[in-house]
This record gives sequence, C-alpha cells and structure tokens, in this order.
Amino acid sequence: MSDVVIEAKKLMKIYKREEFEVHALDNCDFEVKKGEFVALMGPSGSGKSTLMHLVAAMDRATSGKIAVLGEDLSTLSDAELARWRNRHIGFIFQQFNLIPVLTALENVELPLKLTNLKSAERIKQAETALKLVGLGDRLTHFPRQLSGGQEQRVAIARAIATDPDILIADEPTGNLDAQSAKDVMVMLRKLNKDFGKTIIMVTHDRHAAEYATVIRHLEKGELKPEVEYPQA
Repeated sequence: MSDVVIEAKKLMKIYKREEFEVHALDNCDFEVKKGEFVALMGPSGSGKSTLMHLVAAMDRATSGKIAVLGEDLSTLSDAELARWRNRHIGFIFQQFNLIPVLTALENVELPLKLTNLKSAERIKQAETALKLVGLGDRLTHFPRQLSGGQEQRVAIARAIATDPDILIADEPTGNLDAQSAKDVMVMLRKLNKDFGKTIIMVTHDRHAAEYATVIRHLEKGELKPEVEYPQA
C-alpha cells in the first residue's frame, strides 16, 4: 500500500469575479506522505487556503485531479464529500470557532455527535482528547474562562476527537501570544511524532513552520519545490 495520502496533479482553481478571472492555483502538483507535517507558507493571496480547502474537500478544483487517502474527491457528490470529510479530516482554525455557551467537554463532543457512538462513549472520547492536550482539569470550563492558548487546545482536542487521518490547521497560532503559540506547536508536533498524525498547516509564522517536517511555499498559485527541515 502506498504511503502517499494526498496526491494532486495539475490542480487549477479559478474564481470568477464579474468579467475577471482569478487564478488561485495554477497547475499545482502536491504530494504528502503518511505521517508528514507540512507547513504551507506564502503571501496573502498565494493560494495556501485554496489548496487546503481542496485537500479537505471543502471546495472543488476547476481542473486537475486530487486523491486523498486513495479517494478521488472529484467523483464524490456533495453529500458524500461531507460524510468523507467528517470521517477523515480534523480542522483547527485561527479563530478557535468554539461555541461560547458550551463547556470545553461539550465543544469537543460536537463532531462525535455525527458518529454512531452512544452518549457515554462520546463523553469518554471527548475527555480522552482533552486530557491528551493537557486540559483534563478544564472539562466544565466555558471558552470565556480559558486563555487563548487553552481555547486553541480545546479546538485541537475537538479536531482529534474523531481520530481523523489528516489534521488541517489554518493559521493555528495567528491569535496567540508567543508562549501560547509555542505551546500549541509543541502539541501539534507531539500529535505528529508520537501519534503519527499527518498534518497540513497554513501559516505566515516562520517560527511555527519550523515545527513541521516539510515546508512548501506558494507564490501566485504556484507551488515551489519541497524543502525539508529538521523539527524545532
């Protein structure tokens, strides 16, 4: 079995703005192997988020082919893509996207409600995820009672609660102070090294990117050659 979990060939993504066309991705080839931690870097508008959205089945390419975990995403219907995404992809966002009226435990349990797990099993799995990110003593705290770094760790717990094959992190340190950002990156590195999670991270932060095993640069929709880095 191939260890390639993401394989994109000649990906094109064109957005139409009235009479104008914006080429967000231009003949992009992209490959990620199982267990890699890839940082996507580049200026705003370079295509980083577009590529991430295509990998996560949140958008469709204009042309080209993308296969993730052996699945040709272009062959799936919107409903099939949603089910595939819920089963295989975990998301970590810059804005945390926590529900303010729910506790940490309830926030982490949310994606598990889309599974066939019973309530007791969901709670146990959510507790395990929170303990893994060092928040076993914050189960009943609401987002407003947590620091920014703790909120992002709740978001990481939510992302890994379903044990996804791939984690997608969109500027995960963008709203954090330096120490909190470091704590979050140490956590992501642990998930990559100790638990074998494949991670794709979009970031402007060079310090965050240094925790990845591979750094790729996008410029004007074109992906530059791969650069490997030792982890920080």
